[in-house]
Amino acid sequence: MLAILLAISSVSSSAAWAEDKPFAIAIHGGAGTIKPSNFTPEKEQAYRDKLAQAVDAGYAVLAKGGSSLDAVTTAINVLENSPFFNAGIGAVYTHNEQHEMDASIMDGQTMNAGAVAGVKHIKNPIDLARLVMDKSVHVMLYGEGAEEFALTQGVSLVANESFDTQHRYQALQRAKAKMEQAKLEDKDYLVAHSDLDTEYKVGTVGAVALDKQGNISAGTSTGGMTNKRYGRIGDAPIIGAGTYAENGVCAVSATGHGEFFIRYQVAGDICAKVKYQQKSIIQAADEVINQRLITAGGMGGVIAIDHRGNIATPFNTDGMYRATRKSGEQAQVMIWRDK
Repeated sequence: MLAILLAISSVSSSAAWAEDKPFAIAIHGGAGTIKPSNFTPEKEQAYRDKLAQAVDAGYAVLAKGGSSLDAVTTAINVLENSPFFNAGIGAVYTHNEQHEMDASIMDGQTMNAGAVAGVKHIKNPIDLARLVMDKSVHVMLYGEGAEEFALTQGVSLVANESFDTQHRYQALQRAKAKMEQAKLEDKDYLVAHSDLDTEYKVGTVGAVALDKQGNISAGTSTGGMTNKRYGRIGDAPIIGAGTYAENGVCAVSATGHGEFFIRYQVAGDICAKVKYQQKSIIQAADEVINQRLITAGGMGGVIAIDHRGNIATPFNTDGMYRATRKSGEQAQVMIWRDK
């Protein structure tokens, strides 16, 4: 009888401990050339509503005692299923007028991770990245191999055309026209691509979360770069570049010009500053995004969370779609620096 009472007491104490622990989530829908002048009041509200829906969906998982991994995937699913953002249904077009998507997820508790790149027929790439982490011996799978693995896990493939949207197609045509004009000016491909506006080079969705058990996770999903060629892969599926999470330190999801985020291992660098230099998550993220990265010419931003639920959302572009929500608080949704 004493043993039973002690067991019940232990369970009750653990539950009470979990209830008292902070939890939080942050999401982003991409950074880039996001100017207020391009938004009608109705369009702006539609974006804000979708960001609020995503962060609230992830928060609901955490509030019920769910894992940070589940919160991250739940929030990202909402964004992938919206045509507003460059992931899933809203994915941009490649040069060949198709959609190639990348995603990754990382568990800060176990340091396990999963990623997929260049998938063309997966409705929710973040879910497949989770399956790679949970159900395979690998970290990253690419293209047809990733989709073959998806079939073994009961994931249905969808037509690539199901990701078509008119506004993304128009963006592709504008990018191609700019590249053709560059050719007439005798610019090589490297220079011509460098001259493309930021809006063609960025766009991602992601989430980071801290659950009641103190575990943190991060996930990122993207349609890549408009008019990309040659099977280009950005930072989103690369652990340490676009995604990183480590319990007791921080979790990061990035969005921006992926080549720079890979070169400067942005997500990992932020967490290294927290871990080894004892810098706050806000200071560490700001130093990488608004000092080191911008000096190198890299554009974008991150969302980051530490093991206490502190959140940083720095960016060096015109705007970044983002939302945060902490335990006991309402969601905060922002697009520009001041609102």
